[in-house]
Amino acid sequence: MGALPVLSVFSGATRPSAALMRSTALELAILTCHVLLYPTGVTQERRPAPVTPAPPGPPPHPDGPAPPDRTDRTDQPDRTDQPGPACAPGSPGAQGNPRPPGIAAVPTPPPAKPIPARRTPKAPHPPQPPLKPLTLLSTPATPAAPTTPATPTIPAAPAPPDPPQERPPVLLLHGFLDNRSVFVLLRHSLRRHGWGQVASLNYSPFTRDLRAAATALGRHVEELCARTGAPRVDVVGHSLGGLMARYHVQRQGGDARVRTLVTLGTPHAGTRVAPLASVHPVVRQMRPDSDVIAELARPAPGCRTRFVSFWSDLDQIMTPVETARIDHPDLVVRNIRVTGVGHLALPVHGTVAAGVRQALLSWGGTDDAHGTASVA
Repeated sequence: MGALPVLSVFSGATRPSAALMRSTALELAILTCHVLLYPTGVTQERRPAPVTPAPPGPPPHPDGPAPPDRTDRTDQPDRTDQPGPACAPGSPGAQGNPRPPGIAAVPTPPPAKPIPARRTPKAPHPPQPPLKPLTLLSTPATPAAPTTPATPTIPAAPAPPDPPQERPPVLLLHGFLDNRSVFVLLRHSLRRHGWGQVASLNYSPFTRDLRAAATALGRHVEELCARTGAPRVDVVGHSLGGLMARYHVQRQGGDARVRTLVTLGTPHAGTRVAPLASVHPVVRQMRPDSDVIAELARPAPGCRTRFVSFWSDLDQIMTPVETARIDHPDLVVRNIRVTGVGHLALPVHGTVAAGVRQALLSWGGTDDAHGTASVA
């Protein structure tokens, strides 16, 4: 579906606008690069093994370092080498082997007496001069400085939201007939700005049911939470990936694990582009009159996930372009309009990447829940 924007440039107007021509040229360049990178993202990414903590050491002694083991006597002299005072050499009770008969006992010489050290007489101290009497000088008391009222303490500014060590993991979900290679630049941007846990999921291009793919997404989210120890994750979905993530959050209870869902060019209300592509079952589920779109329009009270939708006025896959907006009374939504960017450029555009980072950081902020902004 990547070549559809190029074909639709000349289908509706004889003289397309300059912005549309620039967007189409950018789409062609991105499509060429993406074809080259596509083989690198065919397989699933390698998942790191969970880090097992080291076993804890012995608990510290309550009164400081543990005392040395009294049973260890290696530092004491061997008592078998010292004859006892009550046992003479050669006697039956003497230590060691008994003296053979016919051999005279060798007397043990007495221990040498220590030589007393010679003491040097100390020189007498010189006589000290008599001490003079001290004169106490009275100093007039200095009047106390007038007390100034205490300066009121200014409360410190609140810490920025979501420090790098507290940011939840981010899961990237690609679009129809695509793979994780489309997020090379966005993934690099997130890691460079402090997101330590960024993962991606490849679903099969032969997926025939969006509901089943959403269920598989839920299993992957649970695995990501178990691997990282995070209670919730953020999800960024492009095109069909965003619709799949929204179905999981809104219809399968995924709002318990997904904190923020960011969608890029997702047909939330269905798209009518390329009628001949409806032979594919998943494409039929993205039509405005499909059962999936009807289920997403049902009430969703108490949904805990926050939604941020990026939609472009030059997205040729979304027909009409406003279909990429989320309009639901029960959801906390912020729709962000992007100008001058096509469908394929949404996950690779630098300005859109900056908007995605801001959307992930603004959890609990004061943004308008239904506002619209232009980022390009």
